[in-house]
Amino acid sequence: MNTSTSTNVSSSSVSHAQQVMNKLEDFDFPYCDEVTKYEKLAKIGQGTFGEVFKAKHRQTKKVVALKKVLMENEKEGFPITALREIKILQLLNHENVVNLIEICRTKATPFNRYKATFYLVFDFCEHDLAGLLSNVNVKFSLGEIKKVMQQLLNGLYFIHSNKILHRDMKAANILITKNGVLKLADFGLARAFSISKTSQPNRYTNRVVTLWYRPPELLLGERNYGPPVDMWGAGCIMAEMWTRSPIMQGSTEQHQLTLISQLCGSISPETWPGVEKLEFYNKLDLPKGQKRKVKERLRAYVKDPYALDLLDKLLTLDPNKRIDSDNALNHDFFWTDPMPCELAKMLSQHTQSMFEYLAPPRRRVVQQPHAGQPGHQKGMPPSAADGQYHDRVF
Repeated sequence: MNTSTSTNVSSSSVSHAQQVMNKLEDFDFPYCDEVTKYEKLAKIGQGTFGEVFKAKHRQTKKVVALKKVLMENEKEGFPITALREIKILQLLNHENVVNLIEICRTKATPFNRYKATFYLVFDFCEHDLAGLLSNVNVKFSLGEIKKVMQQLLNGLYFIHSNKILHRDMKAANILITKNGVLKLADFGLARAFSISKTSQPNRYTNRVVTLWYRPPELLLGERNYGPPVDMWGAGCIMAEMWTRSPIMQGSTEQHQLTLISQLCGSISPETWPGVEKLEFYNKLDLPKGQKRKVKERLRAYVKDPYALDLLDKLLTLDPNKRIDSDNALNHDFFWTDPMPCELAKMLSQHTQSMFEYLAPPRRRVVQQPHAGQPGHQKGMPPSAADGQYHDRVF
């Protein structure tokens, strides 16, 4: 093709796009307003999912969170993951699940190659749990920890009852308003699940959940899973309420399974019937002869015996024996003194928003498990007086 022909083709495609846009501008989009009705105030999140901004409605002054939908990798159409997230969030209406207000867009112009950007608009929450836990000045009483966990389990009970798996439980995805209301957030990896009516097992992806919170069944290749994957994450988060840092910080799947074995005991058919059928059971080096030490290792931080018992039940290796959200909410932990108490009073002392993204990077203790030796390194803080956050890792 000669140069003049290619120039004509490219200019004709641009003019065609312009004609399409001129036609589109004649249309009204009553259910998808332009995002310019919100004024961006600050960036509060960044990850593989995109960016999150704090913003304010120009007329009503209502403060919201804008989550940008990543469109870079899309050849055409709308990302299927974002469609799934929107569909799930529209289905879920509960006090302990983040509220999707609307979806907004930017205007398609020559500057963005006539591709609009979309934003999910949420009610604004002042903090996330990772941000709160990374601040030494935020101190949770036992009653307040109970309130956090009660709300978290309430949210899980609701989504699981509606046949939805979250699949990305971690402290950064637990939002808390200044009034102390907890919201499960970031449903970008969530999906509907079903109990198979036929003998055919489900074939879900196991490449979900941030590594440090990933349950052993997913690490071993299970693809027919359900709500217990979220309950393991809830156990990791509950322990973090005391240790103030993720309790198992693996660098690879193999390392993560080693850390899990050192805390929860060796993974074997004796403790977990049927585990030998999982794809990676014989392909990975699973530590042998490890005793279960959940209560023993966490007792240094968690003084309450009921809390230790619930943690033990949440961090159960066999997903079929792991406690569910209904039974967890009925556990004695929530029904003995001190009773769960509101967070608003404690949070009122902290006027600055706390998000993982805005927090200074947390110093990580690198764990090197040695053969035949539990990799138990306690990095107890020398002092909180320096204002720095010190990890305490197992």
